[in-house]
Amino acid sequence: MREGFLGTAAPFYADLVLLLELSMGAGLILGLFLARTGKFRAHGACQSIIVLLNVGVIAVVMMPSFHHQIAPRIPLKLGKAFYALATIHAALGAIVECAALYILLAAGTTLLPEKLRLTRYKLWMRTVFASWWLVILSGVATYARWYIPTLFRR
Repeated sequence: MREGFLGTAAPFYADLVLLLELSMGAGLILGLFLARTGKFRAHGACQSIIVLLNVGVIAVVMMPSFHHQIAPRIPLKLGKAFYALATIHAALGAIVECAALYILLAAGTTLLPEKLRLTRYKLWMRTVFASWWLVILSGVATYARWYIPTLFRR
């Protein structure tokens, strides 16, 4: 394993994903301001790019990592923070990403039947925005637990 660039025990790709996810979170905040200023097309493009980019990160990095390092140890090791944090992050992240994809389809396309489209956009978008930040924070906690062991020594 190669050392990353953030000065932790993390490999390069983990440092890169951490910064990418934090940047996506910042992009979501930018999208929020675009919506607040009435720039709805730019808001939609910004949020869509972030949601779709995150699908790629999940598929290429997070799912293989979870499948290799965590899934084989469930449920036996869920009592350990190393496994519990990653499992919580993965579960919450999957739910929030699916909700974000639903919003993208329901608000940004006509692919869904009328009955499945959104009517209360603000509620859905605000809920997913807040939840996305919970996922980011759980990801930072997972990163810290995995790659900064001195934080957790007694």
